[in-house]
Parts: sequence; structure tokens; C-alpha cells
Amino acid sequence: MTVPEGKANKTATEAAVEAATEAAGAAGAATDGAADSARPRRRQARGEARIAQLLRAAADVFCTSGYTASSTNAIAREAGVSPGTLYQFFPNKEAIAVELGDRLLDRWRDTYGAAFDQSHTELPLDRLLDAVLDPLIAFNCENPAFFVLMHGSEIPGQITEAHDTLHATMLTRVESVLADYLPDMPVPQIHRIAEMAFMVFKAGLDLIMASEGEERAAYIQELKTVMFRYLDPLVGDDASCPAPTERIDTP
Repeated sequence: MTVPEGKANKTATEAAVEAATEAAGAAGAATDGAADSARPRRRQARGEARIAQLLRAAADVFCTSGYTASSTNAIAREAGVSPGTLYQFFPNKEAIAVELGDRLLDRWRDTYGAAFDQSHTELPLDRLLDAVLDPLIAFNCENPAFFVLMHGSEIPGQITEAHDTLHATMLTRVESVLADYLPDMPVPQIHRIAEMAFMVFKAGLDLIMASEGEERAAYIQELKTVMFRYLDPLVGDDASCPAPTERIDTP
């Protein structure tokens, strides 16, 4: 059967229009898809920025008022947002503290991981103390909220549990460093020395965090001096001559 020329032309035209329509539709769908995928990314970026803003505000409020006396209203006010905006991201103060604590703990792990780098065991004791203590002290001074959340009262249990785990990990690192310096020393004695050194550091850090300016710098130097004088008889050049011991009668 022969198709009339006019009908054929009409059919070809319709086909061209249909093809163009389909192509335009596909392009539009692709554009809409790209826009839809871009919008969540923009929303996610805005959400992350808002969360970071709220966490910074929470850190300031916790440091100023302490965790217990802080409130979500105070955090929202510090962040410059309404309480309703805060509740879009966090249901309560505890959730804010947990998120802030988790992020600070992650950064703390990176800090002490670098501080206790195995290569530092090749350094003389005074330089080893600088390499280990300086970044740990600097982190706490730059992030006072970390000190508040790790040492304050009525802190959410999830934070304290994570801190206890971290304490055990850091103590193991200290023992590892000491074992490299004292390969012939019995393991129980290594543990006692590590525990004592760690507790001295924590006590010194309390004084450092309670001070500012020149007073803080002086306490940092005092802490290093105490640590050096405690460890030098054990691991220093004169380690072969043990420090004199005194018998203590205990009941």
C-alpha cells in the first residue's frame, strides 16, 4: 500500500516533534535530578554548619557556666538562634554534650596518637617530654570544653565511659614508651611507673587549666620539671644508679 506524500510528510513531522519532545523531557528530567541531588547536599552542608555553630556555642557555655548549670536556652542564645532551631538538631542538653564530647575525643585520639609516636623514644628524656607533653597540654588549653566534659560532675555516662576507655589506652601507650626505655624492667613495675607518671600529668594539668598567661606557662614548666626528676633516675643517663630508697613501715 502506498502512503500519500502529504501523510508521509505529516508522519515524519510528528515523529520529529515526538523525538524532540522526548529529548527535552529527558534533559528536563536530568536537570531536575541534578537539582534534586544538589539540594540535599546544600541542605546537608547548611545543617552541618548549623550543628558546628551550636557545638561551638555549647563549648563556650559549658566552660563559662559548667555542664550542670548550662541550659539549651543559654546555648541557643550564645549561638544566636532560637531554641526551636536548636531542637531541630538536638533534643536536649545531654545530646549536645555527647556530640561535642565525641568530636573532641576523636581529635584527642589524633593528638595523643601523634604525641606518643614510637620515634619519640629515640629522643633524650627532656626532649621526649617536650614532644609528648606539649601537644597534650596545647590541646587542652585550646579546647577547655574537653576538660570540662571529661572531668566535670553529672556528665552523661556515655562520655565518662568513653573517657575511661581512652584513659586505659593512653596508659598502655605510656607503658609501651617506658618499656622501650627499660626493656629489662619487670612488667608490674613498668605499670606502676606509668600509672604514677600519668597521675602526675593529670594533677599538673589541673593546675595548668586553672591558670592563664605567665602563670600557666610557669606551671607547664613545673610539670615538666617534676616529670623529668621522677623519670630521669629510671631512664636517664644515670639510670644504672638507682635513686635512694627509704623503707616505709606500713601497718
